[in-house]
Amino acid sequence: MQSLVRKIWIAVICLGPLMASGAEPGNLPHADVTYPTQVLWGDTHLHTTNSLDASLFGVTLNVEDAYRFARGEQVAATHGNLDRLDPPLDFLVVSDHSDAIGIMDHLLRGSPALLKHAELRELYEILKGGGQRTREVTQLITRVNNGDYSGPLLDPTLMRSTWEQYVETADRYNEPGRFTALIGYEWTPTRSGDKLHRNVLYRGGAETARQLLPFTANESINPQDLWRWMQRYEEETGGRVLALAHNGNVSNGQMFPVETNPNTKAAIDGEYVRARARWEPLYEVTQIKGDSEAHPYLSPTDEFADFETWDRGNVSLATLKTPDMLQYEYAREALKNGLKLERALGANPYQFGMVGSTDSHTAPTVFEESKYFDKVLSMAPEGGKAPQLMDFDVREMWKPWEYSASGYAAVWANENTRESIWDAMQRKEVYATTGPRMTVRFFGGWQFSEDDASGQNLPATGYGKGVPMGGTLQTEGGQQAPTFLVAALKDPNSGNLDRIQIVKGWLDAGGATQEKIFNVVWGDAHRRKLGRDGTLPAVGSTVDVANASWTNTIGDAELVGFWQDPEFDASEPSVYYARVLEIPTPRWPAYGKANIFGDKPLPDKAMIIQERAYTSPIWYAP
Repeated sequence: MQSLVRKIWIAVICLGPLMASGAEPGNLPHADVTYPTQVLWGDTHLHTTNSLDASLFGVTLNVEDAYRFARGEQVAATHGNLDRLDPPLDFLVVSDHSDAIGIMDHLLRGSPALLKHAELRELYEILKGGGQRTREVTQLITRVNNGDYSGPLLDPTLMRSTWEQYVETADRYNEPGRFTALIGYEWTPTRSGDKLHRNVLYRGGAETARQLLPFTANESINPQDLWRWMQRYEEETGGRVLALAHNGNVSNGQMFPVETNPNTKAAIDGEYVRARARWEPLYEVTQIKGDSEAHPYLSPTDEFADFETWDRGNVSLATLKTPDMLQYEYAREALKNGLKLERALGANPYQFGMVGSTDSHTAPTVFEESKYFDKVLSMAPEGGKAPQLMDFDVREMWKPWEYSASGYAAVWANENTRESIWDAMQRKEVYATTGPRMTVRFFGGWQFSEDDASGQNLPATGYGKGVPMGGTLQTEGGQQAPTFLVAALKDPNSGNLDRIQIVKGWLDAGGATQEKIFNVVWGDAHRRKLGRDGTLPAVGSTVDVANASWTNTIGDAELVGFWQDPEFDASEPSVYYARVLEIPTPRWPAYGKANIFGDKPLPDKAMIIQERAYTSPIWYAP
């Protein structure tokens, strides 16, 4: 029933009215539309027992379990809890780590080829006996991901066997029109804990994907070599692939370089920026290990920048964070720096769309705060006791409650098929949410008006007179400023909407990057007025932490707005994206799970969250 209500609810904003005034039955005015009319919800980042880390830390669920859960079937998680996803996903990418993919499954099944090695036989006996050697396991994973391992875990015959089964399983669960199983994997270079990971997504099926084994960090930890592998794959198979990076917030200043490639120490040049622009059209901006949209140090005037912030250091904590690293880690700064690089080198390597995903390492995963159970088995908030982390020093730094329930990849597609979803990702007509299924539209053009925001069919107007999220505005109309239409509809199972903002970044006349945030439309407009300085009073909060509840008595269910850039300079390249904020709601530890962390009270930000969505940007190119 919830799924049906949700579909009816979002149809209002997805399709617009089907029957215009005076239209005759059987002669629908929008029956021949060619623009995307449906938003599809999915996860582009999920791990199963095929991933070395997930398997070594006890996960027992495989690729089939992940697909079954994503499609709405009931699945028992590794820790025994039965759960199902309602509503189910429209698409899923199982993105197991390419290094040693599936090898642990072979080991735990007693593969003679692996058990003849003393190190693996010892590990096998420990794991089969229910023991844990967490520090040794962590070191083993690190060696593999750093390219410092040359042992039997990289047996190409066993990896080939796993990959064949992997892609065939995706084909078997792929049902065009109902559920899409996109083939993918994660390339996982982690030198000294600095994450430069990418997920690689295939447009086609097993027939082409099986022809070439996935690229591994053991072969190279340089992203340029991954891009060369992607080009080789397309040339040899005729298939198509794209990549998306994630977790720049734990890259210790290496995800979005401006001057020097951190892997090769060579200067960022035209070859680098053109290749990155070609192969990486997306960035995963929010997930379990924090939010990478913005940082309060970089955006001190942004009252919403300190959200799900992980910035103490890289994953291994080998190097703690220093402020100078931050500018090369966050999406907003990268979007601005991309304008600078394009002016200098002729291409923008950071002209990416934005999605969210989970990075769950347990196979089944949930997105809503009220249903969250775990995403990493070693930090699972289950069983009535504090989860056992990998090492005590990590436990002191990464608090379990800091793990996030985020997030979703929302795709505007013509149909629920591999080709349509992949094509939407390639053109960046996608957006991210931190959990709720908010429906969001964002258009830019030169001729929109206030009336267009209240018209009968906003999508038709948006596509007819402008470009959608992910598009680029070319110079037109002299000095006229660009105009934008933005609309959002709340998730019927979540909080009302607080406001929609447009975040602008630009390159000024002196070559420096700038940013500014504009409140465009907001809920409770009868009681909240925009100040002369552009600030807006807070929406307030109805959250009752003790009962993990809230009421939708503040905010609005739907927001639609028109905005024209009041500070536009036609000579300055610019980038714009919309940020949609919900009213405050309870965060997952408030739902009866705070007691697992001991008697020490958790901070407010652990108990209350202001969920949000980020659209892919629209660029202006002089």
